[in-house]
Amino acid sequence: MEILAFGVQADERPLMERAFAPHHDIRCLDVFLNEDTAPIAAGYEIVSTSVNASLDNRVLQTLAAGGTQLIVQRSTGFNNIDLQVAERLGLTVARVSSYSPYSVAEFAWTLATAVNRRIVRASNRTRDFDFRLDGLMGRDLRGRTVGVLGTGRIGEAFTRIAHGFGMRLLGWDVDINPACAGLGMTYVAKEELFAEADLISLHVPLLPATRHLVDASALRAMKDDAILINSSRGGLIDTEALVRELRAGRFTGVGLDVYEAEAGLFFLDKSLEVVEDDTLARLVTFPNVVVTSHQAYYTRDAVSQIIETTVQNVLDYRAGRRSENVLVPAAPIG
Repeated sequence: MEILAFGVQADERPLMERAFAPHHDIRCLDVFLNEDTAPIAAGYEIVSTSVNASLDNRVLQTLAAGGTQLIVQRSTGFNNIDLQVAERLGLTVARVSSYSPYSVAEFAWTLATAVNRRIVRASNRTRDFDFRLDGLMGRDLRGRTVGVLGTGRIGEAFTRIAHGFGMRLLGWDVDINPACAGLGMTYVAKEELFAEADLISLHVPLLPATRHLVDASALRAMKDDAILINSSRGGLIDTEALVRELRAGRFTGVGLDVYEAEAGLFFLDKSLEVVEDDTLARLVTFPNVVVTSHQAYYTRDAVSQIIETTVQNVLDYRAGRRSENVLVPAAPIG
């Protein structure tokens, strides 16, 4: 059996081919799955997708009509998949429920220190042999307050690093993580967290209840010199509201590895095109903003774990086994 994999990065391809070789043939494509590319999957029982795939009603209809029965997504998030439609069509959908939390947590801190210490601006200057320090002053993190929204595995890893910096720890989540509490984290209402934190990092999934969690009101409540980091999902932040606050001269720095309208942009080379997204175009012009292209997870360790789990999801499906990675069909209640 040959499996079709969409959205495979160049660095990822040899890892995919090596992992699947003992079990199944795999055809790797660099194009992403969407309405235009879905017909390519005709005749493939198993399709693997990336986080930026569009699995809406039309795409799922096309896949089902072409004979696809299993979709294995190579990510933890699945907000891009219409699960109700998939279930109605009789498709099985699986994801990667977990992988190295350190990849994302460490990258979130990379963004935080980069905007705090003006690393990108300093690097650009020295390329032009401009070695002035004007405008590059940062501040110590030790003794300052960090607010962690979402204290699951990634949030916990982020918190452990913050603890190493010697920061005061505030957390917000539906449940208390005993490991974070053991590090001295105080769980507070999100309104208090926004008001008190010098650095805020987002580590919650994108759900209807968390969309625009950082809205205009939350942004206004933040300190004028706060740092905001998002390495989770772009839809957690109201980007239009964020741009308004940045235009007003607020915030020491903002580090974004995700963007709510990133589909069709991130992971692609748009350098020779006119990008029509005015919000993103404005966002990247702010000197205190660093935007990266959804690369927080992108370490050899994490990608290898993602691929290994994807292979196992395929093997489980072929053997008729169910695991916690299966999203559709939904597990029975009770």
